[in-house]
Amino acid sequence: MSRGGSIARRAFLIGSAAIAGGVAFGTYLVRRTPSNPLLGDQREGEAVFNAWVKVDAQGITLIAPHTDLGQGVRSVQAALIAEELDLEWGQFRVESGPPSAAYYNTALASEQVPFMSTDTSSTAEALRSTMGAAFKVLGLQLTGGSSSVPDSFVKLRLAGAVARETLKLAASRQTGLGIEQLKTDKGHIVTPDGRRLAYTSLAKDASTLEPVQDVRLREPSQWRLIGKPMQRLDIVPKSTGTLKFGIDLRMDGLLHAAAKMNPRQGGRMLGFDDKAASGMRGVKKIIPVSNGVAAVADNTWRAFQAVNAIKVEWGPAPYPAEQADHWRAVSESFVPERLDKVWRNDGNVEAALDGRAISAEYKAPYLAHAPMEPLTAIARYTPERVDVWVSTQVPRFAQEKIATITGVAVEAVHLHNQYCGGSFGHRLESENITLVAEIARQMPGVPIQLTFSREEDFAHDFPRQITMSRARGSVKDGRVEALALDIASVSASASQMKRLGQSVPGPDGQIPAGAWNLPYAFPHFRMRAYRVPELAPTSSWRSVGASSAGFFADGFLDELTYAAGADPLHERLRLMNDPVARQVLEAVAAMSNWKGPKLGEGRGRGVAFVESFGVPCAQVVEVTKTEQGIRIDKVWVALDVGKVVDPINFDNQVKGAVIWGLGHAMNCELTYADGMAQQTNFHAYQGMRIYQCPEIQVRGLENGSKVRGAGEPPVPPAAPALANAIFAATGTRLREMPFSKYVSFL
Repeated sequence: MSRGGSIARRAFLIGSAAIAGGVAFGTYLVRRTPSNPLLGDQREGEAVFNAWVKVDAQGITLIAPHTDLGQGVRSVQAALIAEELDLEWGQFRVESGPPSAAYYNTALASEQVPFMSTDTSSTAEALRSTMGAAFKVLGLQLTGGSSSVPDSFVKLRLAGAVARETLKLAASRQTGLGIEQLKTDKGHIVTPDGRRLAYTSLAKDASTLEPVQDVRLREPSQWRLIGKPMQRLDIVPKSTGTLKFGIDLRMDGLLHAAAKMNPRQGGRMLGFDDKAASGMRGVKKIIPVSNGVAAVADNTWRAFQAVNAIKVEWGPAPYPAEQADHWRAVSESFVPERLDKVWRNDGNVEAALDGRAISAEYKAPYLAHAPMEPLTAIARYTPERVDVWVSTQVPRFAQEKIATITGVAVEAVHLHNQYCGGSFGHRLESENITLVAEIARQMPGVPIQLTFSREEDFAHDFPRQITMSRARGSVKDGRVEALALDIASVSASASQMKRLGQSVPGPDGQIPAGAWNLPYAFPHFRMRAYRVPELAPTSSWRSVGASSAGFFADGFLDELTYAAGADPLHERLRLMNDPVARQVLEAVAAMSNWKGPKLGEGRGRGVAFVESFGVPCAQVVEVTKTEQGIRIDKVWVALDVGKVVDPINFDNQVKGAVIWGLGHAMNCELTYADGMAQQTNFHAYQGMRIYQCPEIQVRGLENGSKVRGAGEPPVPPAAPALANAIFAATGTRLREMPFSKYVSFL
């Protein structure tokens, strides 16, 4: 089996073993640098310094292997390299690079260990190091978990510094000057007399040198790009409609495919009748695929029409057919035999609750990913080579799957990762890639573009997990005294791994994420997670477990605060026991000029705090009750990511996450009837409309000791902050999403 193929099957096993204290890697394996994927195609006179930088006489190319899903990470990666390489915007081109173990992501390690992000004990740090070593050894290439900037921050700067110092060495040998006499500026080596040698003119000489590895990174005081406002590389092409997403690609001889799979996820196809479809205009071929059938035609619309004309007999769903039965399964999982783990057990909860417990039940539904660009991929197969053009967050996993389906060697699968029109976790899955590989294998030499219709994209999404919480708490002397939080959820992690042929041994840390790691000094605090038997297949959704558990924990804490007669923000500050998190909460209080939750008749504010992916994030939402419904007026959000690389992109990221979190809390759910998802397009799955969007103010703090990501952490606090604001304004306590079940919105 290839190295790439072993990643999916072993990553979680190694992670679990490491958590149990049972894994040690040899020094050689951990220190070994994976082979540079750029060397195989190196041209004459081209200097390849490492896996991220290459220069030739025609120009400078930077490799940004983390997939750009709309979050702007391609620009951020380029900026990190350019900072040390002394490049200006416009002096380089950027490519995504091939799938490679060289692009392993160790920043994901922190999310795999059962320690709070504030725990820097030797045990916690050793386990993080072990997990990081595991991901390096396995070459785990993945974009997700708000890990792109943390993974890249040092690594890509080092890549740029290596290229810089090697180019200086080439210039030194060419000019006879000492390296210490040379400087760099805007893509040039500068000599003491002011002569400027372009990097491109030095490439041929540099290509003969061993890259200089003993380099020093520049001090923050010398940074020209990091921390400064930048214009993203994709802004102009996106604004002018010239940027090519995966769905926009065209090539000679291209045919178009559409697929129709069992709408009951995982159910079988029992048979089909394609007589009507086969004779339709433009149709080239009808092809059976896994659990479905595909139509190939001369354009996308004709492929859609043809596949819809095929009559198919579908088998039943391998999960409960009706939504009520899904909720029943969750509700019935709060039993000892379904206990996944007791994550916190501080003080004596039962004694504190005895005779005076306040209780509540919270619910969070399935949610679709629903990116604007539906799933798509292009594949061209020959027995010797397969090329695939697609947007994917897991290029090595996808490469392995393509190899398995087509029968070619992994090394002969060339995956060209594209700009992506949204994902939110959707493109961690590979059903579009496996299907296009199946189709292309039956039409050798012909490039095939598979495009999911919006309806098929909804029907075959792997949604966010369905989750429920039962909470109890107590107050004493005007303060919150005890909190007992039980959460029952299906395991999205286990569902994802099952599609890779594996299970997740040990507890699923995403079930309690955003709830067990509360940075509050409750006298009594217990947090238990229960794993619901698998229902509909699920997957990672933007902010994963924290998107629901954070709502449960903060929403119920707000209830307890009101029961104690305390100010919601001041009580959170009183309980807060982490200085970095406290500064975040203080910042949002100052930004919003907090003077209490009630602002007068029908107006109110809610505050919420959730930590996810190591990032403390606080939000204040202000709402007004009108005759037409709830209007969201303003949102203030503060979070600490250690270092803000690009303030403009950071601001956009955070605002987008807030809108995402609010819109889904307001209006969205995915439900099942007869085993099929009932929501098939945006008419039945409305997020936030433009006219509903509030003014949002953002502040990024940099007090944390580690660099963190900003893509997901603003999502979890949005729902509880909105619910808490609605309570302050109306007296209606919302414990189930979507909130539109109980209140209307303007």
